[in-house]
Amino acid sequence: MTILNDMGQAAVMVDGRAYSAEPVAGGAAYELFSDHPEPGFLRIESPARWPFHRFVPTSEVTGAGPAAMPESQLCAPLSRSLSWERVHWLSQRPPRDRHAADVVASVRATAVIRQGTRMVMPLTAGSVTDLLRGRLPHGFCYREWDVAHLRTPAELAVLGGEASEDVTYLLRWRAIDAADFRPSTGDTVSGLVAMPPHDRVGAAVLGTGFAPSSTELIPEWVTADFADLPLPAHAAVVAYAPDGTEVVLYTFQPEQRGWLRLVGPQWRRLLNPLREISADQEYLPIPRDQAVFSRLVGMFRGEEYEAVADPPEEFRVLAMSRAARYPVESLRRRTRYARWRGAAVTVLSADANWVRVRLCQPDPVNVTTLGAQCNRRGVYEAWAPTTEVADAHDAELRYF
Repeated sequence: MTILNDMGQAAVMVDGRAYSAEPVAGGAAYELFSDHPEPGFLRIESPARWPFHRFVPTSEVTGAGPAAMPESQLCAPLSRSLSWERVHWLSQRPPRDRHAADVVASVRATAVIRQGTRMVMPLTAGSVTDLLRGRLPHGFCYREWDVAHLRTPAELAVLGGEASEDVTYLLRWRAIDAADFRPSTGDTVSGLVAMPPHDRVGAAVLGTGFAPSSTELIPEWVTADFADLPLPAHAAVVAYAPDGTEVVLYTFQPEQRGWLRLVGPQWRRLLNPLREISADQEYLPIPRDQAVFSRLVGMFRGEEYEAVADPPEEFRVLAMSRAARYPVESLRRRTRYARWRGAAVTVLSADANWVRVRLCQPDPVNVTTLGAQCNRRGVYEAWAPTTEVADAHDAELRYF
């Protein structure tokens, strides 16, 4: 049974001390509160009751009572001969022998994505602008469950976003299906592991399935083939202030193909780095005449319609009228693929003479040969002459 204090909050034990606390991210972490400064606690910029707070993962909390575990817990076979420090050390370098590889693989296999898993992706100020103007998410991403205790810009820098002391941005959405993601291991990122520093942006890719970090053990994924993923309903661009406060800036409204601004006047300063975006813009529509090469389609009564996903349970026809939002009988992601000079690519945009493409499996050879540019960690794009692009086709990934 969970013990509540006089404010109706849970009272939990951390490091042998009792704190008033509230669960965050569905119970992945707890926000602890204190009346006075303590190690690890930050002063809340706009306190409602408590002046100080701290975020800790659920694994460090006792006394919170039984809680539902919507996501799989990251587990390691610890023993006298295998400490947590050793597991972390192994996760931060390519395995030197089969035993080390098996240990890391067994730990990584305990992190699972399900339909409806809350995912996050680090964003720079520029990529926030791109999202609001119609670009789709792609590249490296993480389960919110594994990083919910990281709240300040300094802590979230481990995810590879933009280094800043004032604000960090993340995209948060619910996974439509696990098939959209691949662990950052094996052939998925083998070319990136070998990428020289001058040809990459951000931290090196380890190939162990974990993010580079001196203190954290964070499983990481990439979108399959580094392809764009259609945004589900209620995806959100969130900002984190230096005191660890989370602020929802925008939410995605699929029927309008646009973003609704939610941030209040007291947090407008968090939008200052978005220099090409007006802080007073309530709604940023995505142009309807813009070609979208990765989208959701569904079947309803034998006819195909553009579809909307609202995981984990609602998948419907895209329609402005609520009465016409029929549940689809099947759902697929349709993405444009092609080959350019022998390399597999996804198509991002096209005109009569040029095609914007992204490499599905970048490596030092094809990046150099094609002159692809790295615009974010692991993502390599280039302009290809239309006459050199072959086998362009729409591939479909069936969800159900």
